[in-house]
Amino acid sequence: MVGAGWAGLAAAVQASADGHAVTLFEMAGSGGGRARSVAVDGLALDNGQHILIGAYRETLRLMRRVGVDPARVLQRRRLELLYPDGGGIRLPRGNVHLAFAWAVARQHRWSWRERTALLRQTFAWLRNGMRNPGVETVAQLCAGLPPRVRQDLIDPLCLAALNTPSALADATVFLRVLADALFGGRGSSDLLLPAAGLSRLLPEPALRWLEQQGATLRLRHRVLAIGPTSGTGWLVDGTAFDAVILACSAVEAARLASPLNAPWAQRARALRHEPIATVYLRRRFALPSPMVALRSDRERPAQFAFDLGLLGQHHDLAALVVSGASDWLERGLPALASAVQAQGARDLPASFGPQPEVVHTALERRATFACVPALRRPTALIAPNLLAAGDYVDGPYPATLEGAVRSGVAAAHAVRTA
Repeated sequence: MVGAGWAGLAAAVQASADGHAVTLFEMAGSGGGRARSVAVDGLALDNGQHILIGAYRETLRLMRRVGVDPARVLQRRRLELLYPDGGGIRLPRGNVHLAFAWAVARQHRWSWRERTALLRQTFAWLRNGMRNPGVETVAQLCAGLPPRVRQDLIDPLCLAALNTPSALADATVFLRVLADALFGGRGSSDLLLPAAGLSRLLPEPALRWLEQQGATLRLRHRVLAIGPTSGTGWLVDGTAFDAVILACSAVEAARLASPLNAPWAQRARALRHEPIATVYLRRRFALPSPMVALRSDRERPAQFAFDLGLLGQHHDLAALVVSGASDWLERGLPALASAVQAQGARDLPASFGPQPEVVHTALERRATFACVPALRRPTALIAPNLLAAGDYVDGPYPATLEGAVRSGVAAAHAVRTA
């Protein structure tokens, strides 16, 4: 196993549970990849904020397998997308279709025409089985919706789920996410907000579990080369293995796979990535809720704010998240942090005051692949007994933790059945 991100950990745990002897290589000194906690001036801060939802069944199953009780490390809330001014929606409990209709009907900041248009469009998608009606982008899919509905609901949902602006995002994938998350059955749309650092959700418990199962953990070891053995196995830096799963980043996997399957490596390299930035601000008083939606534009970068105090992590910190941050990065991280600082003071003055302190800015330059129409993602199979796992590998979902976990589990199962 090469890589101890969420895909690699999922593959390693599943392979170990299936009876394989597992060796796990990881270039960093800890697991988690792009979803982990890091030490910043004595604080354990996540390298980005991640939202889980009730539909992440494989992720929740994996957490339980390695001894984590999701109820202790995740705060479960009904789906809500609420702005400081009272806009947005909150779903009640009950039948998902009725709950959605009730939430939309109760949004009095939208006119009846706007609410009716959203309900008609949503239930038209449902009647069509959430299949793409023949458009490319989310913007085209939702072109008939009123502008305020698109701005308040569709655009932030699209950025949160696909990390790609609606004008560029794949309509088919967006509908699939809505089908499974929003209308996937009881509890599927619930928000599962981390009430502990990301490393405590899976990476640290998974590494401990693997060690207890007798797995060999090779941290701080960057794999330099993979080559064939004289039989059907593979050499990893000169050591022979029956099968290898590349669960590292697309860039790193392409480097290792290039001499073995050049077309696969080329497809992995061709993926365009989107960055996500997280600005940690010191707050005075609690935000209105653990997660608050923010209106974003050219002067206000962040789309969401998370109150880490209400989530039981850091009592006086909030994390403001900038998805699809490419344009802002051209201005530089100091300009981004300053703009988020001003946005917090302007949009949530009761919580931040006039000049909130910037504690830390985290940036993942390759946080996700850009989920654009007609995207050709690399397959899981690179060569016999050589597989890839990761949120970028061909599959039904965008770059999410659940997509990474499912890919890892599927790769482990493929090794079992080979």
